[in-house]
Amino acid sequence: MQSFPVFLSLQDRRALVVGGGDPAARKIELLLAAGAQVSLIAETVGGEIAQLIADGRVCWAGRRFEAEELAGMSIVIVASDDALLQGRVSHAAQVRGVPVNVVDTPALSTFIMPAIVDRGPITIAISTGGMAPALARKLRAEIERALPATIGRLARFAEIFRAQVRRTLDEPRARRLFWDRIFDGRVGELALAGDEIAARRELIRLLDLSRGDSTRSDRAPAQGMVHLVGAGPGDADLLTLKAHRLLQRADVIVYDRLVSPEVLAMARRDAERIFVGKRRGHHAVSQQEINDRLVALARAGKSVVRLKGGDPLVFGRGGEEIEALTAAGIAVEVVPGITAALGCAASAGIPLTHRDHAQACVFVAGHTKDGAMALDWPMLARPRQTVVIYMAAEGLPAIARQLTQHGLPSSTPIALIENGTTERERRIVGTLGTIERQAMRAQLDGPTLCIIGEVVALAATIDREFRFESRIGL
Repeated sequence: MQSFPVFLSLQDRRALVVGGGDPAARKIELLLAAGAQVSLIAETVGGEIAQLIADGRVCWAGRRFEAEELAGMSIVIVASDDALLQGRVSHAAQVRGVPVNVVDTPALSTFIMPAIVDRGPITIAISTGGMAPALARKLRAEIERALPATIGRLARFAEIFRAQVRRTLDEPRARRLFWDRIFDGRVGELALAGDEIAARRELIRLLDLSRGDSTRSDRAPAQGMVHLVGAGPGDADLLTLKAHRLLQRADVIVYDRLVSPEVLAMARRDAERIFVGKRRGHHAVSQQEINDRLVALARAGKSVVRLKGGDPLVFGRGGEEIEALTAAGIAVEVVPGITAALGCAASAGIPLTHRDHAQACVFVAGHTKDGAMALDWPMLARPRQTVVIYMAAEGLPAIARQLTQHGLPSSTPIALIENGTTERERRIVGTLGTIERQAMRAQLDGPTLCIIGEVVALAATIDREFRFESRIGL
């Protein structure tokens, strides 16, 4: 170990920063976040630092450094390119035993500023001993992606019960095993999701069990939790960080037909996978059966991810599943995803709104619960808006006919996007008058989104291939 890692308490302690540029501003931000009283020595200041001085958060101690400025300081950071100044401050600080860091100059520093992951009260510091700061930043980025943004909630929650657990469990090993169970189980899931009341109830129940009181008959069986997770439009890189973490922790993954293989491959390898895919007229599993399965899995103590294409609450029947789970007393968390309309439009370069062409955007489903196509055609045929129709492939002839009958010109641009955002993506661009023939020729079979409106003609990625599709359909 090249250096000894410590965390220095700077709350209400004095810190000196030498330098007035952007590097100094970044260090000042960190010192203020740690509760330090910051003094600054700099020839000139501007931007963020000037505002901090004006707000009274930083004291501008002067333009020139004098060794007397170090009196009472707990830490010194030099963020100046002046090599002579760097040497003077470093020497003066070391003579007085004040910890000093000279930015990007380990030889003049008595401590190294690490790359920091801040999830207050959790702090993670990464250092390469000053040898490779860029590598430290890369490692920080990897940890940022892997660590839940709400992990601090878990630490604050554990603090509430720390003394009670210590009183209940005398043996250090028993306490360690108990906290492992808390952090890795349902209590941790509930706390991270922000349901502190349910998390407290479950922790108290588990602590009760740990006392060895086996005579009670009113204990509820341990239950798992269900996360309704949006898988996004297909591209695994569009999966949210939280969704990825949950896929890595889930015991069971219940997934739809619209979930791409690339996204499913992000799940933990040993997790049980249950396919409940549906397509119009071909339901492998009914919605009621899905609801019952989710309840049963949670009651068996499983951590369940209900993985849905796009966003779970946009035409994904997530609302019905929330109702069923809540009625059964099962904890449920919704993790949003990029819905197909946003993902597919972005992939095709189609702006869903545009000041000159579309002041509104409407999302509709191509068919209702019973399979009918009962849409508000007069509303959908209004000018200066974009219409996005999910599950539109089978009803395309009726869609084109109804929209033209209700006033949209047959020349209105329309795009069909199959398997959007994935390597299998296909786009067919035409008009209301031509799209039916183009779709028949293309024989679209995968999940297909329909975008209608003048914005389709603005697509940044309608290249020669797609223009050719439009021409041959005319």
